Amino acid sequence: MTATSKKAFVAKKALLSTAAAAVILAGCSPKDSSVKIGHVAPMTGSIAHLGKDNEAGAKLAIADLNKADVKIDGKKVVFSLISEDDGADPKQGTAAAQKLVDAKVVGVVGHLNSGTTIPASKIYSDAGIPQISPSSTNPKYTQQGFKTAFRVVANDATLGGVLGKYAVNELKGKSIAVIDDRTAYGQGVADEFVKGVEAAGGKVVDRQFTTDKATDFMSILTAIRAKKPDILFYGGMDAVGGPMLRQMDQLKINAKFMGGDGVCTSEMIKLADKALGNNRVFCAEAGGVVGPYEKKMADFRERFKKEMGAEVNLYSPYVYDAVMVMVEAMKKANSTDPKKYLPELAKVQHDGITGPISFDDKGDIKGGTLTLFTYKDGKREALKVIQ
Repeated sequence: MTATSKKAFVAKKALLSTAAAAVILAGCSPKDSSVKIGHVAPMTGSIAHLGKDNEAGAKLAIADLNKADVKIDGKKVVFSLISEDDGADPKQGTAAAQKLVDAKVVGVVGHLNSGTTIPASKIYSDAGIPQISPSSTNPKYTQQGFKTAFRVVANDATLGGVLGKYAVNELKGKSIAVIDDRTAYGQGVADEFVKGVEAAGGKVVDRQFTTDKATDFMSILTAIRAKKPDILFYGGMDAVGGPMLRQMDQLKINAKFMGGDGVCTSEMIKLADKALGNNRVFCAEAGGVVGPYEKKMADFRERFKKEMGAEVNLYSPYVYDAVMVMVEAMKKANSTDPKKYLPELAKVQHDGITGPISFDDKGDIKGGTLTLFTYKDGKREALKVIQ
């Protein structure tokens, strides 16, 4: 053997060893079919705790699928999760989306925020890759006409409207102020809240704006204080909502505090601290279970804590269901090819952890639910589920 041929032989042997190792690491034989599912959420930044919760839901679903020995087109399928960080930033979100397309994922569960989900949805649509958002609620997401866009939670038109009517009819709000963070989610849910207030005959006395990165709200809160509101609604996330509530206390604004699902988290308890109070904060989470699904959700929460080492924060059960719905469509189509299973996804009927899942012609979940919450004695307490 010449020196040149010897080098070629060694290189070829190393290449084969690397390929074999990759198969072993993937937990599958060369005859198995390896399928990549993408997930995107903010894994860094102020709401990384929500992104990590979502990712954990996806990881648990992938683990369960691989234990289930799923077969599609006669082959055992081994699923893997390709997770990207969008930092809750639209520009970073589109970059993350393109990375997943380039990685040849067969579907994407994400993004968490409407502000990243909406711009990313065009990239997935252009590539023909199905996208299921587990938590984006801005109505515009599914109103763009993309056949690849789905969501497993109710949208802001429902959530914001219900909260607006609740503020007037149940909390008896006479003077209501509104702040939003100017993101697609924050502004969207605040707009729908205002519509709900006005539909119930209520009055919004002031509307102010901040950003999702702000930490000082003294100026806008001082302006609002002059209007003497009895309710303040914030459209945004808990990382801003908690500090805002503390600064309301510093200015002695004793109004009740309301918000959408972005502030309806267990993290809010730490972020707001003593300003949380009892029955002062009211919020709604897109989703909620009733009847037999209450036990399914309780069992899931217990297993999630045991296997993922953390409590469910907010949307991980919906992420789990989104992954399962996607794979259910693949089974129905007997294919992991997005072009072949997408029609099945559009007409899927899946009995999930969070309830029955099927989609309308826009990709919105049918019969989406909402859960109204308050906080009492340092704990989040469900008031009622609205269907």
